[in-house]
Amino acid sequence: MPPPLQLTLYSYWRSSASYRVRMALNLKGLDYLIRPVHLVKDGGQQLAPEYLALNPQGLVPALVDGDTVITQSLAMLEYLEERHPAPALLPADPAGRARVRAIAGAIACEIHPLNNLRVLKYLVGELGASEERKLAWYRHWTESGLSAVEKMLGQGTGAFCQGDEPGIADCCLLPQVYNARRFNCDLSGFTEVLRISENLEALDSVRQAAPENQPDAE
Repeated sequence: MPPPLQLTLYSYWRSSASYRVRMALNLKGLDYLIRPVHLVKDGGQQLAPEYLALNPQGLVPALVDGDTVITQSLAMLEYLEERHPAPALLPADPAGRARVRAIAGAIACEIHPLNNLRVLKYLVGELGASEERKLAWYRHWTESGLSAVEKMLGQGTGAFCQGDEPGIADCCLLPQVYNARRFNCDLSGFTEVLRISENLEALDSVRQAAPENQPDAE
């Protein structure tokens, strides 16, 4: 019998969406290969024809599992959970699963899309926003979004977003906190967000997923 094909993640070291998936792969103890896609070099390697054939949106990450190609990081997290259910990244009960998905969505569907690289480039390049205004935009949406997440975490939270084991919501939270720190957002009032992030950063599997520990880190 031939050995199973290795999971391949097309990733950029500082992409928060890629960071989410690296965390999930590591938390599940899965072996995978990273293929770097540089979002700035060569006009953006994510826009090269060969990558667009893989991911027509021209975004990272993309996850390849044999003949299956998955785009969108939340879809990848759900796919990994279904394909490799242990250790679980979703709780067993429907209410817990819904809560985890709501927290993940509040970050990945509400905060991140307003502040990703292509939006920031459009603000500056097409709308003429100054660096100061760009940063004000970023900080406004990140801080207001995390304020809502902080309130969501005030109910039912343990060491991590849902109980005492990390899961899909945590895979979304820590990368967003990483970006917030990078852009000097004010996180002083986010007690739960910072507590959970600190707990996550203490895990070896999570540290291995951090941007600075990637093969393409600059």
